[in-house]
Amino acid sequence: MAEIAELKSVNEQGEVVTCACAMGDLSDFESVPVDRRVLVIGGGITGITAAIDLGNAGYKVVMVERLPSVGGRMLQLSETFPTLDCAQCTLTPRTVESGQHPNVTLKTSCEVEGLEGEPGNFKFLIRQKPTYVDWNKCTGCGTCVEKCPSKGFALFERDAGRMPAIYTLSPQAVPNKPQIDPDRCRFLTRGKCGVCSKVCPVGAIDYEQQESFFTIEAGAVIVATGFDIYDWKKLMPEYGGGRIPDVIDGLTMERYLSASGPTAGKMVRPSDGKTPKEVVFIQCVASRNPEFHKSYCSRLCCMYTAKHARLYKHKVHDGQAYIFYIDIRSTGKGYEQFIQQSVSEEGIVYIRGRAAKLYQKDDKVMVQGADTLTGKKIEIAADLVVLAAAIVPNEGSEKLARILGIECNKDGFFVEENYKFAPVMSGRQGVYLAGCCQGAKDIADSAAQGSAAASRVQVFLSSYRNRMNREAV
Repeated sequence: MAEIAELKSVNEQGEVVTCACAMGDLSDFESVPVDRRVLVIGGGITGITAAIDLGNAGYKVVMVERLPSVGGRMLQLSETFPTLDCAQCTLTPRTVESGQHPNVTLKTSCEVEGLEGEPGNFKFLIRQKPTYVDWNKCTGCGTCVEKCPSKGFALFERDAGRMPAIYTLSPQAVPNKPQIDPDRCRFLTRGKCGVCSKVCPVGAIDYEQQESFFTIEAGAVIVATGFDIYDWKKLMPEYGGGRIPDVIDGLTMERYLSASGPTAGKMVRPSDGKTPKEVVFIQCVASRNPEFHKSYCSRLCCMYTAKHARLYKHKVHDGQAYIFYIDIRSTGKGYEQFIQQSVSEEGIVYIRGRAAKLYQKDDKVMVQGADTLTGKKIEIAADLVVLAAAIVPNEGSEKLARILGIECNKDGFFVEENYKFAPVMSGRQGVYLAGCCQGAKDIADSAAQGSAAASRVQVFLSSYRNRMNREAV
């Protein structure tokens, strides 16, 4: 039975005003416990930042990452703009902190498969992919990785290097435990070899391991699934369609430039290992091309292309770098100065216009284009071509959106509640977005959004003081 309560307030004239308000009987409501644990989906710099912030605030966090270790794309980078800091030197303390934090639990090689419950009381179904290594036994000694005879292209090295069938993503991997690639393991594909099992000192190899499922209960979730690179090899024949070995994308260039990469930072071209003396960088590959590819600007390309060209010049002093561009978009702190220094100090040549066609001629990659400022056609005989391919959502983003009950735009990026005033809110209570899963961002903006999402989660969970009332049904 509803009760009538009198509420008193003071108006602008200082008069006391009394009004009647119907108050529902407390029996019309039930108390629901709020889980103060938080799930973070994605283990890149955004997810790590959010997890550590929440852990430091006293919240229990479970971070789910589909790869076998955390760090995301940043771990693949050589240096970061505009300061040219070592990416791994900057990131590794954060990955180690996330792995050792008492309030953060890492669940790698995992993906979210289902969701039940309601805000404050979610229950997530998680699929654990088999690693074929018992990580409870494994000490991370690396003997199995060293002795494995099966070599193949390395996922982490972006095909710039090779790795064994049993591997860790990088020497700085967190957790630093190996897993077996079932598509390349000779024992799993042909029933032969088994070297890793023979040399493992603790018997951690488990060829019979199967995928499994478990549940995680959490009051809120932060989605930080990051980005991928547009598959230009299959979709862009004008740039060689992946058939020209000396045409690579920006992430592959990062691995060649990195001191921890397959060439230990020595600048070579893939076809023959020679030092490239003429390098062409092409921006807006599949970006800002609404007729055939992606209509949006990928935002990072102007800066990381300038960074690549500068780092190349630092390694090959007598080399020449050319950059094909539409226009320069350098909006961050210190970004415009970085671009200007690339021209004035490094002698990098900027050519305004798209490169229209690439083709192989002897040991050169011929780049045909036009300079729209002079109206002249240009052809450059390059030793290496680096494509700034479009930033796209990670695979499975639309499936995850359906599971979480949130929206994606036509390009597959998650849609925020309000771009200006609620940029980390998804439109569903208890579900928050951060980083490149909702659009291309640099490292600084991604980390900032990770902290912003963590702050929003704390407000959401603390406002109910461990209990949430909902109307009884």
